[in-house]
Amino acid sequence: MKKLISLLSFIFIGFAAVVNAESPVWKVTKGNHHLYLGGTIHLLGKSDYPLPPAFNTAYHEASRLVFEADMMKFQSPEYQNIFMQKISYPDDKSLKDVLNKKNLVALEKFFTDRDMPFDPMLRFKPGMLVMMLTVIEMKRLNIAGIGVDQFYINKGLKEGKKFSFLEEVDEQLAFIVDMGKDNPNELVEYTLRDMHQLATQLAAIKKAWRTGNNAELKKVALIPWKDGFPELYNTLMVKRNHKWIPKIENMLKTKEVEFVMFGALHMVGDDGVLKLLQQRGYTIQKL
Repeated sequence: MKKLISLLSFIFIGFAAVVNAESPVWKVTKGNHHLYLGGTIHLLGKSDYPLPPAFNTAYHEASRLVFEADMMKFQSPEYQNIFMQKISYPDDKSLKDVLNKKNLVALEKFFTDRDMPFDPMLRFKPGMLVMMLTVIEMKRLNIAGIGVDQFYINKGLKEGKKFSFLEEVDEQLAFIVDMGKDNPNELVEYTLRDMHQLATQLAAIKKAWRTGNNAELKKVALIPWKDGFPELYNTLMVKRNHKWIPKIENMLKTKEVEFVMFGALHMVGDDGVLKLLQQRGYTIQKL
């Protein structure tokens, strides 16, 4: 179960507490300049809205919104063609070539039980497959609506906010393509296991996220992921956090106020963005 929770954390959050308060939004200050950091979840249900008020506080003061990557480009028809090519096997290969019989049987049962065709899913690489499995189940449970990122992209477009991004879309696509490349059976097995507890597990994660309880997020999500999938954790969390720090520091050199939003797990732990900024002398204050 711990590994399943860690995978959910990557897909939907992902993602040490500095101060204690009741929101997942922080103000980062050095000298006369400041910006806001918001921890997000990428898929939410209707009952998760309205968001904590601190999000709107940061949003209204900021003139620029900064996200992990350009989701508008990612969703464009042109890029979707590239996306499909990257996350699919060529015609002479499928999941049957990389998964053991046990996992193939379990996958077929998952789709059959939900009255969905199984064979078309065999074309997808493991990283994309496990994301699809979880989203399918969330939709079945009616808890898969737009997340924080998409909510504020839509709002910012309507209200004329400026946009920037921490990563290129191609970088995020590479993470999906490479996920599970070296351990596809383990990835699929732990995604399918305990799927019936998905709603309960996500509720615990979202409860900790909503109040900015990074200590609890560390316990229920970060540590299981780090222990269960150390290489994936290093690639998707540690390396990216360290790459983002210089970009955030450059933002803090200008008078412009940015609201930077990314998966909430990136805030958590000794390798988290909050800790890294604190070590560099920035003042961290939770809204």
